[in-house]
Amino acid sequence: MELISVILIAIGLSMDALAVSVTSGIIIKNPKISDALKISASFGIFQAIMPLIGWISGIKISNFISSFDHWIAFLILVFLGFKIIYETLMSDSKKETFNPLDFQVLMLLSIATSIDALAVGLSFAFLEMDIMGPFLIIGFVTFMICFIGFFIGDKFGHFFENKIKMVGGVILIIIGFRILIEHIFY
Repeated sequence: MELISVILIAIGLSMDALAVSVTSGIIIKNPKISDALKISASFGIFQAIMPLIGWISGIKISNFISSFDHWIAFLILVFLGFKIIYETLMSDSKKETFNPLDFQVLMLLSIATSIDALAVGLSFAFLEMDIMGPFLIIGFVTFMICFIGFFIGDKFGHFFENKIKMVGGVILIIIGFRILIEHIFY
């Protein structure tokens, strides 16, 4: 597979993580570079590891995983989206809302946004591709896109405060439904 194809796949795989990174930049008060690095690294690592797991697993688990991976991603993203909306509606200006830096939340988000990458890894195995190039490219591209997206959320999200947090929650819900619909109908 050509390098440009792998880069385009990496960009496509990183879009869900980008949306969550932008939302995280909006939600986190007084964000630091270390916050952006933590979120970006988590998404980049999971986006890189999932194709590797898929590639290693190959044909053995493809039918098993593909039958419910979309449901896992859907449930996690919809739950977190509603949680953001609920906490935004119930919060006052002094109350802390949804924390994307919480380890468990970040792990759930990282898994949910990278499940599709598992299927890509399976397809790489079916194509008998070497995985090291795509592994590194997908991880790096996702990291960079999410790092930039985090600061975009921070810079522009404060213009709209709570409304943008709710939009972030809605975005997570939409991503969850999109994943579900793509897997059910395509």
